[in-house]
Amino acid sequence: MARPSDAPDNWWLAVLWVADDEGVLSFRDVAPEAGPPPDPPLGRLGPAISGVLSGLILEDAGRLQMRLGFVAPPDDSDRPWRVPLAVRVAFRFEPVRSATMRPNELADTVLTGFARAVERLHKP
Repeated sequence: MARPSDAPDNWWLAVLWVADDEGVLSFRDVAPEAGPPPDPPLGRLGPAISGVLSGLILEDAGRLQMRLGFVAPPDDSDRPWRVPLAVRVAFRFEPVRSATMRPNELADTVLTGFARAVERLHKP
């Protein structure tokens, strides 16, 4: 994870990725063994992240305050899983809950949640 930053409008911003000794993995590397599902990887990763960070992400007017996007868009829109497993994330956190956490605890919680969400992508 890159060092997170706080935007003036209370959004917490970071870049998260998965890498091994050879570099950044692709979403295809963590897709189910039977092959990537028809829906795009962010369509699966977003709900997985929001699930593991449930209670920490602020809800405003019935919407979770979370944004998720690729760092680099896919070269072929018909093959969205063939893109680096690197995402930009933005969260607005529940103020009472996040106030009880030090910045490094908050970052660690997000990083752990991201790792769990990526692991869930492998399941069909």
